[in-house]
Amino acid sequence: MGVEGAMKCVKYSLVFFNFICWICGLALIVLGIMAQVSLHNTLRIKDVSMSGVPIVLIAVGALIFFIAFFGCCGAWKENYCMVTTFAVLLTMIIIIEIAAAIAGFVFRDKISTIVKDSLTDMIENYKNGTKEFKASVDGVQEKWKCCGVNSSSDWSYLDSDGNTVPDSCCITKTTGCGKGNMKDASKVYQKGCHDVMENFLKKNIQWVIVAAIVIALMQIMGVVFSCLLMRSIRSGYEVM
Repeated sequence: MGVEGAMKCVKYSLVFFNFICWICGLALIVLGIMAQVSLHNTLRIKDVSMSGVPIVLIAVGALIFFIAFFGCCGAWKENYCMVTTFAVLLTMIIIIEIAAAIAGFVFRDKISTIVKDSLTDMIENYKNGTKEFKASVDGVQEKWKCCGVNSSSDWSYLDSDGNTVPDSCCITKTTGCGKGNMKDASKVYQKGCHDVMENFLKKNIQWVIVAAIVIALMQIMGVVFSCLLMRSIRSGYEVM
């Protein structure tokens, strides 16, 4: 009875664990999609390597979503084949997540270059850009309260006076507020967008790495529970 009770506890723990994983998988999919849209629509980053983290998040999230459902059914029905397959697939996911965490750590050093190149491209094409493109660049400067790549001086080409910035650089935005006020710190943001955005992205990648490690540790527990349940089923215990 004691063994049966313990195995029953393992069974329902595995079902509950898979439910949590199912929710985590869905959350990763949503997070990956949001990151992809933000990076490539708002920032218009062209470097395809920047898509690496969002794509991995979406892919891993989708796998966890379906594998968790599969594992939950296997545990509830006490199907040895399904539970075994679940344990194997979950182990593969853990390996992928660890690899993604390592790649994210290495990728941090490339963020600075990607952000700088992307912002430079946006500013250089601003003057002759479409209305939508200009709105995107303005949105970045307004959101991050910054101006230019490294400083407001990056906009010196915008007007013949060499002293004009887009109105989105203004601390208090009004029509024409950037005209002739490039160096006026009381009216225009002097800090460039590069450092602000780089720090933000690095900080968030660190959290993604931490989250991946935590989820991997939880999934290791899932593999352990699966192995215990497999052993129980194989031994013929009745856990219902």
